[in-house]
Amino acid sequence: MIDATLKGTITAIVTPFKNDLSIDFDAFEKLVNFQIDSGIEGIVVCGSTGESATLSSKEKLSLIIKAVEIANGRTAIIAGTGSNDTAASIDMTLLAKESGADGVLLVAPYYNKPSQEGLFNHYLAISEAVDIPQIIYNVPGRAGINISAETQLKIAENCKNVIATKEASGDLEQMAEIMKYAPEGFVLFCGDDALALPSVSIGSSGVISVISNYVPKEFGDLIRLALSGNFLQAKELHYKLLDLMQINFIESNPVPAKAILNLMGKLENNVRLPLTPITAVSMKKIKTALLNVGIIK
Repeated sequence: MIDATLKGTITAIVTPFKNDLSIDFDAFEKLVNFQIDSGIEGIVVCGSTGESATLSSKEKLSLIIKAVEIANGRTAIIAGTGSNDTAASIDMTLLAKESGADGVLLVAPYYNKPSQEGLFNHYLAISEAVDIPQIIYNVPGRAGINISAETQLKIAENCKNVIATKEASGDLEQMAEIMKYAPEGFVLFCGDDALALPSVSIGSSGVISVISNYVPKEFGDLIRLALSGNFLQAKELHYKLLDLMQINFIESNPVPAKAILNLMGKLENNVRLPLTPITAVSMKKIKTALLNVGIIK
């Protein structure tokens, strides 16, 4: 099980699909091992980058079970079990626990636009129902609602199983407020690759990352350097990888990441509707960025 001592880079892993759009478990196993062999500190399965929105509950469970089996204790496996339905989130979190996941990531309830009190009670209900380490996932750009610093701190104080937050608001001031007043045993992971380095400088424990899908060692090294206080070398790596961090969102995530992994020969370039494969214009920009960094020649 994870706890607040977890630090470093956690990869929000993609879900590879065959040409018939069924899950490619052979490719998935290779991706998980690629992450572990590269020294990554954890893997999120069935997150936004894993196209959780278009995975069935049965598929999510099969991916969690497979990831736990492949990892076999070599890295932390964190399951994306949140939804905009509190009861459904509890059910999936229970299944993740039974499957051996080390923790769960709980996205803010999207579409419903609950109040801050509703958000608090959502996380409280899950924490009280399932005894497994839980991470808040605040992502206003996808959820349509920001979990305020005040509410996140209230969750941290009152929800015994909530040990961390993934902060993808892009708001360093909000992150700083959370870290300044966080109770013991509650930490923050940045949810934006481009803000990971500055977030570590003000006290974050690392990042839950997209770019580490295809440069896990390099980005992992960046975060480890920062966590050790070597910001000069970390800054050099940050600027080397910055174009890649930005190219990840040239189209909807994980479309660019999957295109890059396809160029690396790690999966078929397939996504499920309503996402569509990368456009030719975007692919040209991606190839330029990869050439500049030296990933492809």
